[in-house]
Amino acid sequence: MMYQAGLILEGGGMRGIYTAGVLDAFLEADIEFSSVYGVSAGSVHACNYLSKQKERGLKVTLDYIDDPRYCSMRSLVTTGDFFGVDMCYAQIPDVYVPYDYEKYAAYEGKFYAVLTNLETGKPEYHQVKDMKKQIWMVRASSSLPLLSRTIVAGGRPYLDGGVSDSIPIRESIRRGNKKNVVILTRDRSYRKGPSSMTRAVRLRYRKYPRFAETMEKRHILYNETLDFLESEESAGRVFVIRPRYPVEVDRLEKDKDKLRELYDQGLQEGREVIDAMKEYLES
Repeated sequence: MMYQAGLILEGGGMRGIYTAGVLDAFLEADIEFSSVYGVSAGSVHACNYLSKQKERGLKVTLDYIDDPRYCSMRSLVTTGDFFGVDMCYAQIPDVYVPYDYEKYAAYEGKFYAVLTNLETGKPEYHQVKDMKKQIWMVRASSSLPLLSRTIVAGGRPYLDGGVSDSIPIRESIRRGNKKNVVILTRDRSYRKGPSSMTRAVRLRYRKYPRFAETMEKRHILYNETLDFLESEESAGRVFVIRPRYPVEVDRLEKDKDKLRELYDQGLQEGREVIDAMKEYLES
């Protein structure tokens, strides 16, 4: 069943495997949303959800996490991307773990990948209509600063959408969604602290001072959004799914046992909230 509501998927690097678990619970229950907003890793896992390929995100992660072509310092040094572009966006989806482009094309809602424009330092919300031709949007959304090459499209430079709008709940509301479900990758107690990469960011992106400024105040914007989200949640205007206890998985985690455990946690917690979420969406 498709609900006329927004689904917002936070990033978090490898912590996004929690989101993959929750989304697979949605697939089991045949739950769809009319609009989906994916940020960074959230945009990657949204792809599998919208093509209805249950466990694909888990399989890709566990099967290739140790492959240097998928993610490694070697890849960063040799290509400029920690997550190998050819492997992630060509070899895996087209050869090793085929992506169902036709099933994605049949999705009747709208999927937006959230990107950060380096020139303005502000977020942009790009609708992915053709996954094959517009996969660059997902790549840009999940291109981590300092660990990825800048993506240039239409003459504009882009990187990780999480820098400027980690949880685009306000954008979903602005576009008319009166009901919204948000999947976070941190527990309720989490608050973001100042970045330790400020100096490196200012040096690397000296051509883009507005982007560097956004990076510096990212924790402030993020925590303000969490406060807004909790206020909306208390008022019954948004449904939030988050890990029930602190997550001990790093954004570049390679421990397969930890990753599998976090996926299983997301799957189980997703299953447990299905009825409550449906009640919220149908009220």
